[in-house]
Amino acid sequence: MWELRSASFWRAIFAEFFATLFYVFFGLGASLRWAPGPLHVLQVALAFGLALATLVQTVGHISGAHVNPAVTFAFLVGSQMSLLRAFCYMAAQLLGAVAGAAVLYSVTPPAVRGNLALNTLHAGVSVGQATTVEIFLTLQFVLCIFATYDERRNGRMGSVALAVGFSLTLGHLFGMYYTGAGMNPARSFAPAILTRNFSNHWVYWVGPIIGGGLGSLLYDFLLFPRLKSVSERLSILKGARPSDSNGQPEGTGEPVELKTQAL
Repeated sequence: MWELRSASFWRAIFAEFFATLFYVFFGLGASLRWAPGPLHVLQVALAFGLALATLVQTVGHISGAHVNPAVTFAFLVGSQMSLLRAFCYMAAQLLGAVAGAAVLYSVTPPAVRGNLALNTLHAGVSVGQATTVEIFLTLQFVLCIFATYDERRNGRMGSVALAVGFSLTLGHLFGMYYTGAGMNPARSFAPAILTRNFSNHWVYWVGPIIGGGLGSLLYDFLLFPRLKSVSERLSILKGARPSDSNGQPEGTGEPVELKTQAL
Protein backbone atom coordinates (compact mmCIF):
# COMPACT_ATOMS: atom_id res chain seq x y z
CA MET A 1 0.00 0.00 0.00
CA TRP A 2 3.05 2.28 -0.10
CA GLU A 3 1.87 3.48 -3.52
CA LEU A 4 -1.10 5.24 -1.94
CA ARG A 5 1.36 7.46 -0.06
CA SER A 6 3.31 8.30 -3.21
CA ALA A 7 2.68 11.61 -4.96
CA SER A 8 3.84 10.17 -8.29
CA PHE A 9 1.20 7.42 -7.99
CA TRP A 10 -1.62 9.94 -7.75
CA ARG A 11 -0.11 12.05 -10.53
CA ALA A 12 -0.20 8.95 -12.72
CA ILE A 13 -3.84 8.27 -11.81
CA PHE A 14 -4.81 11.83 -12.65
CA ALA A 15 -2.82 11.65 -15.89
CA GLU A 16 -4.86 8.60 -16.95
CA PHE A 17 -8.12 10.39 -16.11
CA PHE A 18 -7.04 13.55 -17.92
CA ALA A 19 -5.68 11.73 -20.97
CA THR A 20 -8.73 9.49 -21.40
CA LEU A 21 -11.02 12.50 -21.10
CA PHE A 22 -9.24 14.24 -23.96
CA TYR A 23 -8.94 11.05 -26.01
CA VAL A 24 -12.69 10.44 -25.89
CA PHE A 25 -13.58 14.11 -26.39
CA PHE A 26 -11.52 14.51 -29.56
CA GLY A 27 -12.05 10.99 -30.89
CA LEU A 28 -15.82 10.92 -30.50
CA GLY A 29 -16.07 14.55 -31.57
CA ALA A 30 -14.38 13.77 -34.88
CA SER A 31 -16.78 10.86 -35.37
CA LEU A 32 -19.99 12.90 -35.27
CA ARG A 33 -21.99 13.53 -38.44
CA TRP A 34 -22.27 17.25 -39.09
CA ALA A 35 -23.62 16.84 -42.62
CA PRO A 36 -25.60 14.21 -44.54
CA GLY A 37 -23.65 11.46 -46.22
CA PRO A 38 -21.28 8.69 -45.20
CA LEU A 39 -18.78 9.18 -42.41
CA HIS A 40 -15.19 9.44 -43.61
CA VAL A 41 -13.37 6.49 -42.08
CA LEU A 42 -9.94 8.05 -42.67
CA GLN A 43 -10.95 11.17 -40.74
CA VAL A 44 -12.08 9.17 -37.73
CA ALA A 45 -9.07 6.84 -37.83
CA LEU A 46 -6.61 9.73 -37.98
CA ALA A 47 -8.44 11.63 -35.23
CA PHE A 48 -8.19 8.74 -32.78
CA GLY A 49 -4.61 7.97 -33.82
CA LEU A 50 -3.38 11.55 -33.57
CA ALA A 51 -5.21 12.06 -30.27
CA LEU A 52 -3.46 9.06 -28.74
CA ALA A 53 -0.07 10.00 -30.20
CA THR A 54 -0.42 13.47 -28.68
CA LEU A 55 -1.36 12.03 -25.28
CA VAL A 56 1.50 9.50 -25.30
CA GLN A 57 3.84 12.42 -25.88
CA THR A 58 2.12 14.42 -23.15
CA VAL A 59 1.71 11.96 -20.27
CA GLY A 60 3.70 8.90 -21.37
CA HIS A 61 6.49 9.72 -18.93
CA ILE A 62 4.01 10.22 -16.10
CA SER A 63 1.69 7.22 -16.27
CA GLY A 64 2.68 5.29 -19.39
CA ALA A 65 -0.33 6.76 -21.23
CA HIS A 66 -2.40 3.59 -21.20
CA VAL A 67 -5.68 5.48 -21.77
CA ASN A 68 -7.32 2.08 -22.20
CA PRO A 69 -8.40 -0.62 -19.69
CA ALA A 70 -7.35 -3.34 -22.16
CA VAL A 71 -3.81 -1.93 -22.27
CA THR A 72 -3.68 -1.71 -18.48
CA PHE A 73 -4.91 -5.32 -18.27
CA ALA A 74 -2.14 -6.34 -20.68
CA PHE A 75 0.52 -4.75 -18.45
CA LEU A 76 -1.05 -6.48 -15.45
CA VAL A 77 -0.92 -9.88 -17.20
CA GLY A 78 2.75 -9.23 -17.92
CA SER A 79 3.36 -8.48 -14.22
CA GLN A 80 4.54 -4.99 -15.05
CA MET A 81 2.35 -3.19 -12.53
CA SER A 82 0.58 -3.86 -9.25
CA LEU A 83 -3.04 -4.92 -8.90
CA LEU A 84 -3.75 -1.73 -7.00
CA ARG A 85 -2.29 0.49 -9.71
CA ALA A 86 -4.12 -1.42 -12.43
CA PHE A 87 -7.46 -1.07 -10.62
CA CYS A 88 -6.94 2.66 -10.07
CA TYR A 89 -5.85 3.16 -13.70
CA MET A 90 -8.99 1.43 -14.99
CA ALA A 91 -11.27 3.42 -12.69
CA ALA A 92 -9.61 6.68 -13.76
CA GLN A 93 -9.90 5.72 -17.44
CA LEU A 94 -13.61 4.93 -17.20
CA LEU A 95 -14.35 8.10 -15.26
CA GLY A 96 -12.28 10.18 -17.67
CA ALA A 97 -14.03 8.66 -20.68
CA VAL A 98 -17.49 9.41 -19.27
CA ALA A 99 -16.39 12.94 -18.38
CA GLY A 100 -15.03 13.52 -21.89
CA ALA A 101 -18.21 12.21 -23.51
CA ALA A 102 -20.33 14.34 -21.16
CA VAL A 103 -18.41 17.49 -22.10
CA LEU A 104 -18.77 16.65 -25.80
CA TYR A 105 -22.49 16.03 -25.30
CA SER A 106 -22.94 19.40 -23.61
CA VAL A 107 -21.16 21.43 -26.33
CA THR A 108 -22.68 19.64 -29.35
CA PRO A 109 -26.03 20.70 -30.89
CA PRO A 110 -28.78 18.13 -30.29
CA ALA A 111 -29.25 17.59 -34.03
CA VAL A 112 -25.61 16.50 -34.36
CA ARG A 113 -25.16 14.38 -31.25
CA GLY A 114 -26.93 11.32 -32.64
CA ASN A 115 -25.78 8.28 -30.68
CA LEU A 116 -22.52 10.05 -29.76
CA ALA A 117 -20.46 7.76 -32.02
CA LEU A 118 -21.61 4.67 -30.14
CA ASN A 119 -19.84 1.51 -31.25
CA THR A 120 -22.26 -0.77 -33.11
CA LEU A 121 -21.92 -3.94 -35.13
CA HIS A 122 -22.19 -3.60 -38.90
CA ALA A 123 -25.25 -5.21 -40.43
CA GLY A 124 -24.52 -8.87 -41.09
CA VAL A 125 -21.66 -9.12 -38.58
CA SER A 126 -22.40 -11.63 -35.82
CA VAL A 127 -21.32 -11.13 -32.23
CA GLY A 128 -18.81 -13.94 -32.63
CA GLN A 129 -17.28 -12.33 -35.69
CA ALA A 130 -17.27 -8.95 -33.97
CA THR A 131 -15.55 -10.31 -30.88
CA THR A 132 -12.89 -11.98 -33.03
CA VAL A 133 -12.26 -8.73 -34.90
CA GLU A 134 -11.91 -6.81 -31.64
CA ILE A 135 -9.46 -9.42 -30.37
CA PHE A 136 -7.24 -9.05 -33.43
CA LEU A 137 -7.45 -5.25 -33.47
CA THR A 138 -6.40 -4.99 -29.83
CA LEU A 139 -3.80 -7.74 -30.17
CA GLN A 140 -1.80 -5.86 -32.82
CA PHE A 141 -2.23 -2.63 -30.85
CA VAL A 142 -0.91 -4.09 -27.59
CA LEU A 143 1.99 -5.78 -29.37
CA CYS A 144 2.98 -2.41 -30.81
CA ILE A 145 2.76 -0.76 -27.38
CA PHE A 146 4.82 -3.46 -25.68
CA ALA A 147 7.47 -3.36 -28.39
CA THR A 148 7.79 0.43 -28.53
CA TYR A 149 7.64 0.89 -24.75
CA ASP A 150 10.16 -1.88 -24.04
CA GLU A 151 13.08 -0.36 -22.10
CA ARG A 152 15.23 -3.40 -22.97
CA ARG A 153 15.43 -2.49 -26.65
CA ASN A 154 18.67 -0.91 -27.81
CA GLY A 155 18.63 1.83 -30.41
CA ARG A 156 14.89 2.30 -30.67
CA MET A 157 14.15 3.96 -33.98
CA GLY A 158 11.51 6.56 -34.67
CA SER A 159 8.87 8.06 -32.43
CA VAL A 160 7.13 5.97 -29.77
CA ALA A 161 4.13 8.30 -29.83
CA LEU A 162 3.70 8.10 -33.60
CA ALA A 163 4.18 4.32 -33.67
CA VAL A 164 1.41 3.83 -31.12
CA GLY A 165 -0.81 6.36 -32.88
CA PHE A 166 -0.34 4.68 -36.27
CA SER A 167 -1.14 1.28 -34.76
CA LEU A 168 -4.42 2.64 -33.43
CA THR A 169 -5.13 4.28 -36.80
CA LEU A 170 -4.53 0.95 -38.56
CA GLY A 171 -7.03 -0.73 -36.26
CA HIS A 172 -9.66 1.88 -37.06
CA LEU A 173 -9.11 1.73 -40.81
CA PHE A 174 -9.98 -1.97 -40.72
CA GLY A 175 -12.26 -2.30 -37.73
CA MET A 176 -14.68 0.53 -38.38
CA TYR A 177 -16.32 -1.51 -41.13
CA TYR A 178 -16.99 -4.40 -38.75
CA THR A 179 -17.51 -3.09 -35.21
CA GLY A 180 -16.80 0.62 -35.31
CA ALA A 181 -13.33 -0.22 -33.98
CA GLY A 182 -13.76 -0.23 -30.22
CA MET A 183 -10.28 -1.41 -29.18
CA ASN A 184 -10.85 0.40 -25.89
CA PRO A 185 -13.58 -0.51 -23.36
CA ALA A 186 -13.55 3.02 -21.91
CA ARG A 187 -14.16 4.57 -25.35
CA SER A 188 -17.11 2.20 -25.90
CA PHE A 189 -18.45 2.56 -22.37
CA ALA A 190 -18.74 6.36 -22.36
CA PRO A 191 -21.29 6.85 -25.18
CA ALA A 192 -23.17 3.73 -24.03
CA ILE A 193 -23.65 5.33 -20.61
CA LEU A 194 -24.82 8.66 -22.00
CA THR A 195 -27.18 7.15 -24.59
CA ARG A 196 -28.25 4.26 -22.31
CA ASN A 197 -27.67 1.84 -25.16
CA PHE A 198 -25.82 -1.34 -24.18
CA SER A 199 -26.77 -3.50 -27.15
CA ASN A 200 -23.94 -6.01 -27.69
CA HIS A 201 -21.81 -3.86 -25.38
CA TRP A 202 -20.08 -6.90 -23.91
CA VAL A 203 -18.32 -7.44 -27.24
CA TYR A 204 -16.35 -4.22 -26.67
CA TRP A 205 -15.11 -5.49 -23.32
CA VAL A 206 -14.49 -9.17 -23.99
CA GLY A 207 -12.74 -8.67 -27.34
CA PRO A 208 -10.23 -5.99 -26.26
CA ILE A 209 -9.54 -7.64 -22.90
CA ILE A 210 -8.78 -11.00 -24.54
CA GLY A 211 -6.74 -9.29 -27.26
CA GLY A 212 -4.77 -7.30 -24.71
CA GLY A 213 -4.08 -10.35 -22.57
CA LEU A 214 -2.98 -12.40 -25.58
CA GLY A 215 -0.72 -9.59 -26.76
CA SER A 216 0.96 -9.45 -23.37
CA LEU A 217 1.49 -13.20 -23.19
CA LEU A 218 2.76 -13.36 -26.77
CA TYR A 219 5.29 -10.56 -26.35
CA ASP A 220 6.45 -11.11 -22.76
CA PHE A 221 6.59 -14.89 -22.81
CA LEU A 222 7.33 -15.82 -26.43
CA LEU A 223 8.61 -13.02 -28.67
CA PHE A 224 10.83 -11.21 -26.15
CA PRO A 225 10.58 -13.01 -22.78
CA ARG A 226 11.14 -11.15 -19.53
CA LEU A 227 13.36 -13.27 -17.31
CA LYS A 228 11.49 -12.91 -14.04
CA SER A 229 10.86 -15.59 -11.47
CA VAL A 230 7.38 -16.37 -10.20
CA SER A 231 8.23 -14.72 -6.88
CA GLU A 232 9.36 -11.54 -8.64
CA ARG A 233 6.15 -11.38 -10.65
CA LEU A 234 4.01 -11.94 -7.55
CA SER A 235 5.97 -9.26 -5.72
CA ILE A 236 5.20 -6.74 -8.47
CA LEU A 237 1.52 -7.70 -8.55
CA LYS A 238 1.29 -7.23 -4.78
CA GLY A 239 2.83 -3.78 -5.11
CA ALA A 240 6.07 -4.44 -3.26
CA ARG A 241 8.16 -1.31 -2.94
CA PRO A 242 11.07 -1.29 -5.41
CA SER A 243 14.54 -1.36 -3.82
CA ASP A 244 17.83 0.06 -4.91
CA SER A 245 21.05 -1.93 -5.24
CA ASN A 246 21.65 -1.73 -1.47
CA GLY A 247 18.25 -3.15 -0.69
CA GLN A 248 16.91 0.19 0.52
CA PRO A 249 13.56 1.51 -0.73
CA GLU A 250 13.88 3.93 -3.60
CA GLY A 251 12.13 7.27 -3.61
CA THR A 252 10.24 6.61 -6.84
CA GLY A 253 6.55 5.84 -6.74
CA GLU A 254 6.41 4.29 -10.18
CA PRO A 255 7.52 0.82 -11.28
CA VAL A 256 10.47 0.80 -13.66
CA GLU A 257 8.38 -0.93 -16.31
CA LEU A 258 5.97 2.00 -16.47
CA LYS A 259 8.65 4.61 -17.05
CA THR A 260 8.14 4.88 -20.78
CA GLN A 261 9.98 7.28 -22.99
CA ALA A 262 7.50 9.09 -25.21
CA LEU A 263 9.71 10.43 -27.97
